[in-house]
Amino acid sequence: VQLAESGGGFVQAGGSLRLTCTASGNILNIDSMNWYRQVPGKQRELVAGIRSGGSTNYAEFVEGRFTISRDDAKKTEYLQMHSLRPEDTAVYYCYLDVVTWAGTITRGEYWGQGTQVAVSS
Repeated sequence: VQLAESGGGFVQAGGSLRLTCTASGNILNIDSMNWYRQVPGKQRELVAGIRSGGSTNYAEFVEGRFTISRDDAKKTEYLQMHSLRPEDTAVYYCYLDVVTWAGTITRGEYWGQGTQVAVSS
């Protein structure tokens, strides 16, 4: 399974970005799809998650500014971010819980390579 992330960039405070993460490989099903972020010197933290049934969860710091969504046909998840703040600056990672087929059914967890989000004040 490989994950390809895109959509990071540099924006001013109050701006918006949309992150995309697309999975490829012998994927039978994707259960949870998540976004994490990490600042140098700090632990990686959960930003948002979405289950296969569509239920979502968000970190408290999101405060309604971000929306996570998924397109199962495209094996893709999105994180739409509005009202960005300088403290949102971080590397954002997608994290998927995937069931694959390669002769046997296997469940695994995979991380994307990360995409940088930088928000200026």
